This record gives sequence, C-alpha cells and structure tokens, in this order.
Amino acid sequence: MNRPKTADERATPMMAQYLAIKRAHPDCLLFYRMGDFYELFFDDAVAAAGALDITLTRRGKHDGADVPMCGVPVHAGDSYLERLIRKGFKVAICEQVEDPAAARKRGPKALVRREAVRVVTPGTLTEDTLLDARRHNYLAAVSRAGDDLALAWLDISTGEFCVQPVAAEGLAAELARLQPGELLVSENLLQQPALYELFAEWKAALSPQPASRFDSAAGARRLKSLYDVGALDGFGEFGRAELGACGALVAYVELTQKGRLPRLGPPRVVARGATMAIDAATRRNLELVDSLSGERGASLLGVIDRTVTGAGARLLAAYLAAPLTDPAAIDRRLDAVAYFVAEARLREALCERLRRCPDVERALARLTVGRGGPRDLAAVRDALAQAAEIRGLLAEPDQGPPDAVAEIDRDLGRHDPLVDRLGRALLPDLPLLARDGGFIAPGYAPDLDELVTLRDESRRLIAGLQQRYRDDTGIAALKVRHNNVLGYYVEVTPKHADKLEDPFIHRQTLASAVRFTTVELGELESKISRAAERALAVEIKLFDDLVGEVAARADDIARAARALARLDLARGLAELAVERNYTRPVVDDSLAFEVRGGRHPVVEVLAPGGEAGSFVPNDCDLGRERRLWLVTGPNMAGKSTFLRQNALIAILAQMGGFVPAEAARIGVVDRLFSRVGAADDLARGRSTFMVEMVETAAILNQAGERALVILDEIGRGTATFDGLSIAWATVEQLHEVNRCRTLFATHYHELTALAAKLAALACHSMRVKEWRDDVVFLYEVAPGASDRAYGIHVARHAGLPPAVIARAEEVLATLEHGEQSGDLARLAHDLPLFSAAPAPDKPGPSPLDEAFADVRPDELTPRDALELLYRLKLLADGDS
Repeated sequence: MNRPKTADERATPMMAQYLAIKRAHPDCLLFYRMGDFYELFFDDAVAAAGALDITLTRRGKHDGADVPMCGVPVHAGDSYLERLIRKGFKVAICEQVEDPAAARKRGPKALVRREAVRVVTPGTLTEDTLLDARRHNYLAAVSRAGDDLALAWLDISTGEFCVQPVAAEGLAAELARLQPGELLVSENLLQQPALYELFAEWKAALSPQPASRFDSAAGARRLKSLYDVGALDGFGEFGRAELGACGALVAYVELTQKGRLPRLGPPRVVARGATMAIDAATRRNLELVDSLSGERGASLLGVIDRTVTGAGARLLAAYLAAPLTDPAAIDRRLDAVAYFVAEARLREALCERLRRCPDVERALARLTVGRGGPRDLAAVRDALAQAAEIRGLLAEPDQGPPDAVAEIDRDLGRHDPLVDRLGRALLPDLPLLARDGGFIAPGYAPDLDELVTLRDESRRLIAGLQQRYRDDTGIAALKVRHNNVLGYYVEVTPKHADKLEDPFIHRQTLASAVRFTTVELGELESKISRAAERALAVEIKLFDDLVGEVAARADDIARAARALARLDLARGLAELAVERNYTRPVVDDSLAFEVRGGRHPVVEVLAPGGEAGSFVPNDCDLGRERRLWLVTGPNMAGKSTFLRQNALIAILAQMGGFVPAEAARIGVVDRLFSRVGAADDLARGRSTFMVEMVETAAILNQAGERALVILDEIGRGTATFDGLSIAWATVEQLHEVNRCRTLFATHYHELTALAAKLAALACHSMRVKEWRDDVVFLYEVAPGASDRAYGIHVARHAGLPPAVIARAEEVLATLEHGEQSGDLARLAHDLPLFSAAPAPDKPGPSPLDEAFADVRPDELTPRDALELLYRLKLLADGDS
C-alpha cells in the first residue's frame, strides 16, 4: 500500500528546494535568489513585507493554499538588509551557486542549485552600508564554568577579539561598556534566576545558543585550529569559562559565515579590574556616548572627538568606554598626547595625511571573509601608502618620540612591495564588485590586455556594422542595441520595418519598435561574448591572486591599521587639548582627587549663549581628610554640573587624555557611580523614586575605597521626613562603611549638621548674590553651607504667575516660623481651594525714577550733567 505524499513531496522542485534550505535556517528570514531578485515566501514574506513596507503578493499554491510572496532587487539588497537587521531580524542569503547553463545540461527542467552562503545577524556585519564607520559593532558571548563567568567579544569587521573573567555583579557594567549588537548566551545560563533581570535588559540583542557550543574543551580545540597552534599559552591564561565564551564566538562566526572565517586577531585576555567599572545608569547619567535626548553631538564623545578616521573614532569610543586603572599604562598614553601637543607642525601634517587614509581595518576584514571588492584592495593600497608617508613625518622632529609614539612608528611597518603591486594592478576608477570587471590596469597582465583589445575592437566593429546597415538601408534611425535577453539586435521604428529584407531576420515586434538580427551580427556577438567572458575570468583570477597576497600579509596590515588608529587618536586628543586649553593630569596610586579650576567639557562648549572662557571654573579636593563633600545651594546654581564635571575629568584622565582644568591629580578610580537625575522605568513597573533607590542601593553595595561617587538629591521622591532620613543614613554609610570619594548634592540643609559628627565630611555651597529682590547665580563652589534654597526665585524666572509666587512666599514665611499646625490651618482657611491670591499692588515710581524719566543723555552739556549728578546724590540721601 502506497503511503500518501507529504506536502513537501507534493511541492514543485523549486519550492521543495526552498523549503529544504528554510528548514536549515528556521530563525532567519530567507532571501532566496531568483534571477535579479531575492524572493521571500510564506511567513517570511508576511514579516518582511510589514517590516519593509513593500507589497505582499501571491505565487502559486502549496498544500492547497496560496503562497505569500514578496521580493527585493539584488542590486538594492544591502539597503533592505540594513532595515531588517535594525529591526532585529536575522537573514539567510541564499544564492545561485551554479551557472544556469550548467544546470540546463542536466535537462531542460533541471533546477539551478542554490545554497545559503551567509547568515546576516546584528553582530556579524561587515558591509560599510550596514555599519556606522565611527562605532564598533561587537558580537559578545557570556559563558559560565562552575562558579566562574567570562565575557568574550569580537568585532568581525575589524578582527578585534578579547575575553575577560567577570563577576556576576559586574557583568551588567561590562555589557553596558561594550553595547554589543548581538549577545550569545547558552540556553542553560538563560535559566539562571539570578541573571533573569540582566538578560531581560538585553532581550533585543540575545541569541540563545545550545549549551554544547560553550564547552571549554571544544572551545580550546576551535582556538587551536583557528590559529594553527598546539597550545594557547602564548595568548594568555584562559580559564574554562573564558575558553567556553571564545569557542562559542568562533563557532557562531563559522556558522553564520558558512565556514569562511574572517581574519581574527589572537584573543587578548583583559585582566579583571584593568578598566574603570562604570554601570549603565552612570553611563546614561553622564551622557558619555549619547546625550539623554539621543544626540551624539551633545555627549562627551561628540565634544572631544577630533579624529579624522573611522578607526580612530572607534578607538576613541573604546578608550572612553573603558578608562584604565594602571597609572603606568595611562602615562604612556598621556606621553603620546603631550608629544603632539608640543609638536604643532607635526600634528597638522599628520592630520592631512590621516584624512587620506581609508578604513583599512574593515576593508581587510571583507577581503579575508570573501566579501571584498576592488575598492577594498585600493583601500589597503592607499592606507599603506599613507603609512609610509607618515613614518617619514614622524622622523622629522629633533626631539625623540616617547615610547608610545615610537611603538606606533614600528607598527606602521614597511609595505612597499605590496603597495607597488596594487598600484600597478588597479585602475583609478574601480567597480564595487569584482564580478563587474574593468578594474585591472593596462600593462599589468599582457594576456588580459589582448582579450580586452579583442573585446573592445569587436565593439568598434559593432559600431561600424551599424553604420553600414544604415547606409545599405537608407534608414538613418537604425540602431544596433543589446539586452540580456536578445543579445545584440537591429532596431527600427515600425514604419521602417518593411524596408528590411534579407539578410535581416525578424526577432521581435513591440509597439514602438521592431527588432531584427543577421547571421553576421550573431557571429560578431559570439566573438564579443567569448572575449568578454574570457577577460572577466582573467580579471577574477588576478583579483583572487591580489586578495591572496593581502591575506598572506593580513597580520602586518592589521598591525599598521591599528597603529594609524592610535596615531589619529593621540593627535586628536592633542588637538583638543590645544583648542580647549586642557592640561595634563597626574594619575597615581594614591586616593587623592585634586582638581584646580575644573570645567565641564560639554557645558562649556554647548551651553546656550556660551562663549569661550565664559564657563566659571571650580576647584575640588576630595583628599582623605575631606573625602565627602556635602554640596548645598539652589536649583539652577550649577550643582549638577559641578558633580558631573569631576566625574568626567576622572574618565578623561584615566582614558589617557588631557582634562579641562588648570591642574588635576587623580588617584586611580576603580569604580565610578553617578546618580544624577532619574526617570520612571515603566516597562519594569518602577517609579522615579524606585529607580533612584535601586541605583543608590547599587552604589552602597558595591562602592569601595577607590570608587568615586556623585549623588544628587537623594530622597527627594518621597515625603520630606522620609527623604531626609534616607539621605541622612546614606551619607553616614558612605562616610563610615564605603569610605569612598563622594560628591553629595542636596537640598536637605539639615544634613550639614553631620559635619560635626563625620570627620571627613566637608560642607560646600553654590554661591549666589541677592540684588534688588533678585538672585544672581555665580556658579562658584565655596566652603560652607547654603542657608536658603531660592526655589521661589527660580519659579519666578520660570514664569509662574505673580499670584502664585506671592502666595508661595506667604506660605514659606509661615513655614519658616515653625510650621505650627494652627498657622497652616489658617493659611488653608484663608485661601479656598483653587482661588488665587490677589496680585500685590505694584509700587509707584521712586523719586530717582522720576528724576531719570526726562533725562536725555545726548543733549546734556558737561555743566548740566554735573548738576544732574548733584541732584541724584541728594535724592539718594533722602533730600528732595
């Protein structure tokens, strides 16, 4: 008895092929190549049509139902890919891997063989069109072995590969630093309750993987095979968790690239504690990479970025995200910046050269993974040529360079033979893809030159044949054209079609044209086609040879690319220091924090109406005897700016940059915490106050002696006495238990009483000046406590109605006299709900006002002016 056929068995050959490839990639949209389009079917088509806003159609039936279908042109595939990747999709690219002519040899109905050649995911992008040139795109993996956790990450577009052991409580901060585009986690680890909340934060980037891919023994084998070594000791010390994370990354890249691994640098082991730990809330509050409104230009990174290359910008972002904790390593970076600060001419000359450097890191990655083109070869050529010129520039100054610059000089290397070969091989104007041909320069390959001459001569013969046909027929409008379906053909308008007789053979009739061919034209087309195909085949072979030579030198090229990025970064930081008057900090192993004349690097540049030099600088000294500053003062007086600027100065100093201050000495900060401002977290059911308390809890539970903590208005989201109590207890905990350097801003003036109890607490306030019933903010920090909050003055500037301001002043006066319940009851009785207090009568003009009313300064004689002065003096003294 014959069993009934399954739906797949009843499908057409093309649909059966599609379904087989789709089964191998169930979590991806399948771009199925059909001619000049990538087609999507079934649920993929429905999802893609909605995401791309393209038309959803139908094509045939499968198992009795219509098949949903949509498609995108191959030539525009990258733009559609970008939109899908940005929306969280993964896409498997299925190409025709067989020539249709070869398929036809198997039979007239034989199907062209197709395979998925690549899986495009958010963490495995290499195309410039899909990447931000100035940002890294990390693929990360978290692995657990016993009680140990490890985090590994790589950027497939540059070859950077790192791994570090990490504590569970520090994992969130490390992920916030990396901001990976995709995060690999084993299915087992996702079930750990302690990590639920953390992984929920990264849900959009998560790619769950089978636990077997995180096996440490398998990871070690993968790494040894990838780097062709017998042992991994030369790369550093790897624990089981680190091997599992690295192995998972390599396996995933191999899977998505279908076996074609890009060049990956050896994994660099980052020691625990080697960088300043900064959690996600602190990064957000300090606006390191993006402002709270999402603008890069208003962030710290946007303000300090003076790099001129994509690689330099990516390195700057990496340095800013991970300030160092080793004073010696920080000093090496500072030495390089100081060198370029002193060498102005060299700095300017380097800028001009670096501007001409293409992004060789990403070009090299595309070439080694098999997705490069002639322009990527040109990028390698041009960058290495500029590297040679830059080495010459670095040799010019009389003073010897510091070790960091000398190392850059060595790493740039010498690449003359490769630059020369690529220079001889490539034309000035190059196509994007090698398959387009026309990129090898004349004279480089004689056999190619012969084929190109034959091809081009044949094309000239076509032009000559067209003229002869015109002369023979007397039809001046006759044209010889070409398309991919008919090849070469003769075209005339319908009114001339009857004039064409033997040797013209009719091919096609259209509404506006009639097409013919001839035996002579067919033979010439065959000759041209063979010459063009042979020329393209030779070009492709030459391209592969050039790529092979580049791949053979990939490590040296990558080292030079990294050196160019470091050079661009050091030069850019030096340019910033000169332009903005930054100074070199001293970073050491002490617990000092001394900043003289510090400024906020972003506010001093972007403040509305701000001009160079208009920012008011302030000192900050959090030495051991005064490590906790209690900062009071009114809103709008600059407390938050003062707090933030000192945190940013610490970051800039430890990343290896100069700082906006007259002088700075920073004892290494190992953890930085900032709780400045808060908002609701509605998605997790948290109020503003709850968010504030969660962030404060993290600080009190994690901050140690080397931490720097900045806190602003703790406790303001609840009742007055509740908030004061929490703030009071927090100050005591920071002083007595955490013992960290702290800037604590508050409106609770009662906290200043703690100065008598806590030896290392120092009270400071924002200076204000009262002038003619108004308040002038001086933006200066001074010793002592503020005695008033000036909130009503700020409300007046904000535009609250005069009646509201007057009533507020009345209530405040009563409250300041003791908050007696009887007084409050009287106030409530005197002012019915929702009624407004009458606006106070405005005083009439004073005698001085009247005296000035009729004065016309331009008409005063010297004698008149003197008399007016005496008169005003009398009025001021009370005599009229």
